[in-house]
Amino acid sequence: MLIYIHITTRKKGKKMSAAERNWKQKANEVTSVFPWYKDLFSCTPKNLEDFPLMTAELLEQHYYTQPLTSPDSTPLHVYQTSGTSSKVRKQIYYSEADDQVYINLKTDVFHQFIKDAGVRTAMADMGTGHAASTALKIFDQLHLHSQEISFQLPIAEHVKQLKDFQPDLFYTMPSILDHLVYAAENPAEFGIKKIILVGEIATKPWIKRMAQLFCIQPTDIMDTYGSIEIGTIAYYSHEHDRYLLVDGMLAEGIGVEAINLDIDPLREDEQILVLTSFARKMFPAIRFVTYDVVRDLKPIQIQGEWRQSFKKLVKRVGTELKHGEKISLYDIEEIVYRYLPKAGIRVKVSGNALRVLIQSPFLEEAVKHQIQHESNIKYLRSEK
Repeated sequence: MLIYIHITTRKKGKKMSAAERNWKQKANEVTSVFPWYKDLFSCTPKNLEDFPLMTAELLEQHYYTQPLTSPDSTPLHVYQTSGTSSKVRKQIYYSEADDQVYINLKTDVFHQFIKDAGVRTAMADMGTGHAASTALKIFDQLHLHSQEISFQLPIAEHVKQLKDFQPDLFYTMPSILDHLVYAAENPAEFGIKKIILVGEIATKPWIKRMAQLFCIQPTDIMDTYGSIEIGTIAYYSHEHDRYLLVDGMLAEGIGVEAINLDIDPLREDEQILVLTSFARKMFPAIRFVTYDVVRDLKPIQIQGEWRQSFKKLVKRVGTELKHGEKISLYDIEEIVYRYLPKAGIRVKVSGNALRVLIQSPFLEEAVKHQIQHESNIKYLRSEK
């Protein structure tokens, strides 16, 4: 499913539309930075579908493990992450302009979320990576007094720093928040008013449970969705009960057959998300295959303007697991939180098997078997 206007050819003497100029400009931009890109198609693309899908295989061959120089020779920031089939760490390049666009975009999203909440202080607990390295810069642009917690510290020190600093806004990952609430006697003592998440999928039952533990409302927790390759993609709107794509981002949905994945077909309302970014420069951001499966991808009208959106993130397909060790799956978490008031969940793929670890002080053997039966999980390990 394509949700945008196509490039069209124009007759002699006819002016180009804004959309056509954008596409031509984007294609020229990508080709100027990545000369190999023009070799991927034999004729000039006339429609979006004429551009090749930017798959993991293409990126491994041409981008992830290759050096890159910007056209104007300005320095580039290099972020490394796991994920290539050859086990070599991926290299992702950002120019200063890329970083500033990323920071400005997140600043706008964060501002809309906290603007009426009396937020004055913020803390980031992000581990490592691009989101972690830019967190304090975003807080600075929001004029917030801020601190960050080093990922190298033991979890008890994370808890202590949160108690001491008492941030109004906490920016973190679901997996880190899981560890924090499990280690803290009373997470509400942190005094947090708002929580912004990035990283793994945050399901509705999980967010509801976290809101209860922090004595805030589910609407005080915002999930954001992005990738190291393309930056911030979308954020969850409680008002519309959907993820809304950020400005400058174009979404398509494709089936597994489009990229020759040897997996079961997706549900009728599910598609693999494919993205084009008009803002990202040091990445070939035309039809980038995220390998993330979304449900109900469609545009909706907000204040007279059409916004691209989807209902929920479901899972990741392909060989790479986002953020390494954890995949939060909606269906699994909805079942787990139906039975357990407090639980940490990890989902791992080992070979072709899905393995689930549930950590909860309330987990009894009968409950474990009920969860396993309803979720159709073969391998489930529990810890109290």
